[in-house]
Amino acid sequence: MKIPVFDTRDRRMEDAAHWAAERLDLEHVDLLPVCGDASFRRYFRFLDGDRSVILMDAPRYRESSERFLDAAARLCGGGLKAPEIYHFDLDLGFGLMEDFGDALYREILGTDTVDKLFPNLFDILETQAKQVDPEGLPEYNEERLQMEMDLFPDWYLAQHKQRPMKPGEQTAWEEMCGRLVESALEQPQVFVHRDFHSCNLLYTDKGTGIIDFQDCLHGPISYDLISLIWDRYIAWPRDRLEAWMAEMHGRYSLDCSVDDWIRQCDWMGLQRNIKIAGIFARLRYRDGKSGYLKMIPLFYRYLLDVLPRYPEFRGFLDLLENDECAP
Repeated sequence: MKIPVFDTRDRRMEDAAHWAAERLDLEHVDLLPVCGDASFRRYFRFLDGDRSVILMDAPRYRESSERFLDAAARLCGGGLKAPEIYHFDLDLGFGLMEDFGDALYREILGTDTVDKLFPNLFDILETQAKQVDPEGLPEYNEERLQMEMDLFPDWYLAQHKQRPMKPGEQTAWEEMCGRLVESALEQPQVFVHRDFHSCNLLYTDKGTGIIDFQDCLHGPISYDLISLIWDRYIAWPRDRLEAWMAEMHGRYSLDCSVDDWIRQCDWMGLQRNIKIAGIFARLRYRDGKSGYLKMIPLFYRYLLDVLPRYPEFRGFLDLLENDECAP
């Protein structure tokens, strides 16, 4: 089905359509919008004969496509399935690439399918850690880890809840952040997708397609696992989470004990879920994307589930349990 492509006032999309037609020697292309992500990139789909193609619009002044192309090459070089790039113009910010379709794992993952689907995703995580080259990627270092967590007091508490931290809470926060950073950095450092979850994985007849990988880093081995199992749509029971952590402990051939690994995963999950609450608030108040606020309660719940397991974080738990801070 073809639909009108875009408002004639959207000159950039007219330019993108003309550019795509020229690259593929077509008279014209009819672009159909594809659901995007939290960035400023836009995605469209069109037909080239019997082949469906994705057009990415990533304005150079807002997005760095060099990172996208580099990450795609790294994943493919490690034997994983990133989209094949047909054409890319870095100056214009237009790209044409393989279309993985619409079968997001988000749509097919559930209690009745997880035992069938997760082993393949664990294979991907193992391959990422062991075969995808992280050399030269930005480091997931102390500064970056802390900067991400600071989104929580700056955007979730101060902006969204209008409830800045008090001095005693600030002390507990700083002590916890120090422990979380130390735990992340003591792990083996590998290629980290950084957003490895069911909305960025697609089920195809040729294997699992991986997307939205352009923010990859060289960082903690637990990060992508916890991104997957602390899902934004399904809250898995604790016994399942620990079983999956234990399985990946064996797959990764880690030197630490299983108990230490579970703690590392828990603490990495705290860092990420703290960051996510802050990011979703920032998307609302800085970028005008209010739809992400409805996702905060689940990630807040994840924090409340994990924090009581670690008495050293009691001060931060007290803050989150305060009615003034609840989502």
